[in-house]
Amino acid sequence: MNDILQAASIVFGHESLLMILAGTLAGIIFGSLPGLTVNMGIALLMPLTFSFQGVQGILMLLGVYCGAIYGGSISAILINTPGTPASAATLLDGYPMTKKGEAGRALGLSTAGSVFGGLFSTLALIIVAPQLAKVATGLSAPDYFALGLFGLSIITSVSSKSITKGLIAGCLGLFIATVGLDPMTAGMRFTFGSWYLMGGISFVPVLVGLFAFSQVLLGIEEHYLHRQSDAVEKITAKITRLLPTWADFKRVLPTYLRSSAIGTSIGSIPGTGGDIAAFIAYTEAKRWSKHPEEFGHGSIEGVSAPEAGANAVAGGAMVPMMTLGIPGDGATAIMMGAFMVQGLSLGPLLFTEHPVEVNTIFIGLLVANIAMGILGFSSIRLFARVMSVPRQLLVPVIFVMCVVGAYSVNHTMTDVFVMIIAGLCAYVLLKLDFSMSPVIIGIILGPMIEANLRRSLIMSAGDFSIFWKSPVCLVFLSIALLTLLLPILGPAIRRLRRKA
Repeated sequence: MNDILQAASIVFGHESLLMILAGTLAGIIFGSLPGLTVNMGIALLMPLTFSFQGVQGILMLLGVYCGAIYGGSISAILINTPGTPASAATLLDGYPMTKKGEAGRALGLSTAGSVFGGLFSTLALIIVAPQLAKVATGLSAPDYFALGLFGLSIITSVSSKSITKGLIAGCLGLFIATVGLDPMTAGMRFTFGSWYLMGGISFVPVLVGLFAFSQVLLGIEEHYLHRQSDAVEKITAKITRLLPTWADFKRVLPTYLRSSAIGTSIGSIPGTGGDIAAFIAYTEAKRWSKHPEEFGHGSIEGVSAPEAGANAVAGGAMVPMMTLGIPGDGATAIMMGAFMVQGLSLGPLLFTEHPVEVNTIFIGLLVANIAMGILGFSSIRLFARVMSVPRQLLVPVIFVMCVVGAYSVNHTMTDVFVMIIAGLCAYVLLKLDFSMSPVIIGIILGPMIEANLRRSLIMSAGDFSIFWKSPVCLVFLSIALLTLLLPILGPAIRRLRRKA
């Protein structure tokens, strides 16, 4: 009880509340602007967390995470352009409602659905995570090795188009993680005599380069090389009443509950994301609806379901991240870096060694979702105007934030050069249809996999049978193998069925 009270005093302090509000506001802006992503927002603002004490910086990132998922629905409803992949399902009925003059009603329902889904998944996180952590405390080194491989196998889910390219990107991340001192012998690896590389390649500059500076380069190419117009569709829809009526709320409440449960469940599976949850929630809402013929023409369930499902992913994705040290999606993979910088080792021991910080995160996530609702209902017209900012004005602002963010880590220009090199490499990889999330997953999970593999072999004197003697290890290895093979075997099985 004392831990909860202490955590509440931290969250409800004026500085923490300000950080949550600022993060949520920034997240909504990032989400509502087409072309800016959740991952990009977290990567850009993560260097700011180093200047805050304790978990205040993490609270700000939680606000960004929640706000950005919701923000994508604003542009989806008003201009038929999803701000985030998760909001692609929202525009199917959101924009038709706007064309019918019901933009305010659609925005109100999407805001209420986002808050409902976020609070539902946070409560699920509070209930499930401590119990799962108790089970995970009994895991041994071979189990953690298998767990790391399972986390690495989710690369097949977060890869953009090609599984092969996703695996190559993951291997690139694993190689970056090997640079520096050997964790067992303290020998130098791939340092080339550089004192800077002895500590490994700094995580934050790489992160900013991969997700933010690469987008700057893509924006420059789009505007200056192809000479494409930066004209932004103006908001012509009249935004009236935002708060849902009691009749609307009663009608969509079962949809909120069902979609939130779907989103939380999908989010807790590593490698899934808000876009998958949104479309599944939309499909199930149509299946259970008494008026399925309205879907695609302005159904209020069609707006409510994907928003509740997508925002429920946030709490669900944090379950494997906090309890097992495995990112639930690309955004939580980036957030893991902020936990590492604050000295919080993710995994089951987090709940026993840092109970105050854990409860602070739980309460902070609840407050972030409430702040999202307050800002959504009170400032929706402001966010609609922000969407009219031309992309050509955003690019130099993002570039300056990239440089400042990279420099602020260690106050050295070497980090800035690392950020630029990472951004240039990411630009080339993105042009070749590679995804950047596997690179980050490889960098984060690489040390965990290597350390536990070598520790396991020392325990068994080099006997590899230690990995299938443990039932837990065998289960995780089997799931990892199945996850890697499923994208290959799935199409082959479907072709055989068609032939049959």
